[in-house]
Amino acid sequence: MNAQNLFTTLFEYKTWANDTLFSAIGALPEDAHEREIHDVIRILNHVYVVDCIFKANLQRQRHTYKGLNTEATPVLADLRDAVAEMDRWLLSYASEVSEAELAENVDFTFVDGSPGRMSRAEMLMHVVTHGNYHRGAVGRILTQIGVPPQRDTLTVFLHSGKHSS
Repeated sequence: MNAQNLFTTLFEYKTWANDTLFSAIGALPEDAHEREIHDVIRILNHVYVVDCIFKANLQRQRHTYKGLNTEATPVLADLRDAVAEMDRWLLSYASEVSEAELAENVDFTFVDGSPGRMSRAEMLMHVVTHGNYHRGAVGRILTQIGVPPQRDTLTVFLHSGKHSS
């Protein structure tokens, strides 16, 4: 398996895991666990913001983010739509990027103003692992309010028949 195929699989997985998680959150009663759901949305919005920042970096464009989250907390449905759109973009990018492009280093500026440099492959791996980490934190919060843990691991995805390879 080459790197492009691996990244395609990882972004198919990310899309599936996000959809699974948003479905579980969306199934909760609207008036239950307001503080925990707010925290969950803030965490998932942070992941979305970081995805947006790295999308801009991959395209060698400037982004407008001054921090790693937004001041306002989005509505869950709006965030879900934005995340789904971002996941589609990332999956498309991963399925089209060449091996040479993956190895290319890209200079960018972190939100704190310090310079950064990563290969496109490193940026994509950061997006994947960053999202996994925070989905785990959200899963922990959901477990504490009685939601069964999501079966959203890569191995479950690979054996679900939901990926293309």
